[in-house]
Amino acid sequence: MGFAGKVWKFLVGVKDALVLVFMLLFFAALFAILTARPSPAAVRDGALVLDLDGVIVEERSEVDPIAALLATSAPIAEYQARDLVRGLDAAATDDRITAVVLDLDRFLGAGQVHLQEIGAALDRVRAAEKPVLAFATAYTDDSMLLAAHASEVWVDPLGGAVVAGPGGERLYYGNLLDRLEINARVYKVGEYKSAVEPYSRSDMSEAARQNYSELYGALWEEYLANVKKARPAADIERITGDPVGWIEAADGDLATAAEQAGLVDRLGTRQEFEERVVELVGADDWSDEPGAFPSTEMAAWLEDNPLDTPGKPIGVVTIAGEIVDGEAGPGTAGGDRIADLLDEALAYDLAGLVVRVDSPGGSVLASERIRNAILRHKANDIPIAVSMANLAASGGYWVSTPADRIFAEPETITGSIGIFAVIPTFEQAAASLGVNSDGVRTSPLSGQPDVIGGFTPEVDALIQANVENGYEDFLDRVTAARGLTREQADRIGQGRVWDGGTARQIGLVDQYGGMDEALAWVAQQAKLGDDWHPRYLGSQPTGYDTLLRNLLTDDAETGQGNDVVATFALRRAAVLGRIESDLDRLMGTRGMQAYCLDCPAPLTAVQDRDASSGWLSSLIGLLAR
Repeated sequence: MGFAGKVWKFLVGVKDALVLVFMLLFFAALFAILTARPSPAAVRDGALVLDLDGVIVEERSEVDPIAALLATSAPIAEYQARDLVRGLDAAATDDRITAVVLDLDRFLGAGQVHLQEIGAALDRVRAAEKPVLAFATAYTDDSMLLAAHASEVWVDPLGGAVVAGPGGERLYYGNLLDRLEINARVYKVGEYKSAVEPYSRSDMSEAARQNYSELYGALWEEYLANVKKARPAADIERITGDPVGWIEAADGDLATAAEQAGLVDRLGTRQEFEERVVELVGADDWSDEPGAFPSTEMAAWLEDNPLDTPGKPIGVVTIAGEIVDGEAGPGTAGGDRIADLLDEALAYDLAGLVVRVDSPGGSVLASERIRNAILRHKANDIPIAVSMANLAASGGYWVSTPADRIFAEPETITGSIGIFAVIPTFEQAAASLGVNSDGVRTSPLSGQPDVIGGFTPEVDALIQANVENGYEDFLDRVTAARGLTREQADRIGQGRVWDGGTARQIGLVDQYGGMDEALAWVAQQAKLGDDWHPRYLGSQPTGYDTLLRNLLTDDAETGQGNDVVATFALRRAAVLGRIESDLDRLMGTRGMQAYCLDCPAPLTAVQDRDASSGWLSSLIGLLAR
C-alpha cells in the first residue's frame, strides 16, 4: 500500500503541475490577446511602411486556431485593400508622415482592381509632395503594377523584373478520369460555360478559347496602359514583346535589364535602399543599426486614424470569395452568414446600402438567399448600389441583380451568366474491380441517384432539366434588373465572361467607379449631402486574430528575399493547390453552381490550401501504384 500511495501522490503532483502550467499559459495568452491591438503610440514622425508580406484581399479571412496549428504551413498574411487606401490617404495629409516605403520583397499578389485603387492612393501621396519608395528583390506583374506608382523603384542587383501578362494554360482531367474509369456527369447551360470542361475534355473548347482570348486581351491592354501611365519612360512594349532579346541585351542580368527598360530606377541592396530612406526622413535615434529610419507600421497607423462616423449610416455588405451554403467566412461568402448580417441591419435605420462584390460565384441556393436578403432592404425604399471589385461573375452577378445601379472598373471580370452541375459516378471503376449492382425498382427513380451503379436516363434528364430551369431563373433576374429582353440576356449570357469595359457597353454595368463612387451615388440618392458615413456589416478582424497571424506566420513560407527564379518556383504551390481545388469541386457535395471556374481564383483559396493532403495526395498515390 505504501508503494501505491507514493505512486498516487506522484500522479497528483503531476496533475497539479499540469494544471499550473495550463493556467499560466491561459493567462499569458489572455494577456497577449488583450494587448495584441496596435498601439497608436507606435506612430512616429518619419516614413509609413507598407510591408506587404502576403496578399491584398477584399475581405480578410479569420484564422482558425486549430486548423492553423495542425497545418503544415503558416497562414499567409492578408491586407484589406480598403484599409491600405484609407491609410495612404491619411498619410497624404498628415505632417507626421514625410515618405511612404513600399516593401514588396514578399508580396504575393492582388487583383488588378485592388492594385489600381492602391496605386491611385499612392499617386495622391506623391501629389502631396511626399516621396514613395519601393523595394523588392524580384518584381512580377502584380508588384510591378503597384511599384510603378512609386517615385523611386529599387531592385536588388541579384534580382530583376519580369512581366508575363494574364492568361496561361489550365489543367484538363478528361483523359485522367477515363483512365481511372470515373464518369464525370456534366449538366450545364451555356455555350461558353466552361467551368465543367476540365472534367469532360482534355483541351479547351473553341468557344471558351474565343471568350478568354477576348477577356484576357482586354485586361492586358488595361494593364499595359496603367503601367505606361504611371511610368511613361518604361519600354513596356520591348519587355513584353521580345523578353529574350531584352534580357540578352543586358548579358542575362535581369536587374540591369529592368533598369535599362525603365521598370526600375535604381539597383541597390536593402541596406543601400534604407540608407536612401534615411536621406529623406532622417536617421532613427532609437536604433544603432545601419540604415535604420523612424517608421510607422500600417496597423498602428490605422489604429491612430479611425474612420469618422458623422451623420446617417450607409450600410456596406461584402460578398468576397466563393459563395457557399452555410455560415462560412469572412473571406468566403457563406450565404446564411451574409443573409443574417443583412437581416440584422434592417434594424439599423440605414440610409442606403452598397453591396461590394469580389466573387467568382458558387452555390445557386446561397446566391439566391443573399439576393432575397438584399431585396428586403430594397423594400424599405432605400437606394442600393453594387460595387464590383476584381470579380463579380456567375453567382457574383446573381447577387448583384437587385441593385439600382452597378459600378465596376474596366479591369473587373463579370458576367458568366450560366448554370452547371457535375456529379461523378463510379460504375465503370466498380465493374473493373468486380463489383456489380442489381436490384428491383418500383419506379425509374428508385434507389437513385446511385453513384456506384450509375444513374438511370431519367435521373440524367431530371438533373439537366433542373439546371436548365436554373438558367431560366438567372435570365429572369437579369432581364428584370437590367431592362433587357430574354433574347438579349441570353445572347450576353450563355456563360460568357466579360471585362468591365465591355460589360458597361452591353448593359450589365451602369458606370465606371469603385466603392467611393458607389457610396457617393447612394448618398446623393438619399439626399444626405456630406452628412453620412459607411457602416461595414459584419465583424472586423480582432486582436486575437492578429495575434495568431503574428505568431504563426513564418517568413520562410512567404518566400523572403526571392529572386526571379525562386518567384517562378513559388507558383508550383499555386498549381498544386488548383489541382486539389478542382478535384475537391468534382468530388465534393454541391448543388447547382453559378461559378466561373476559369476566372482567377481568390488568392487565399489558392495559397492557403495544403497541396500535399486530401484528394491530391490520394490521387498521386493511386497513380504511383
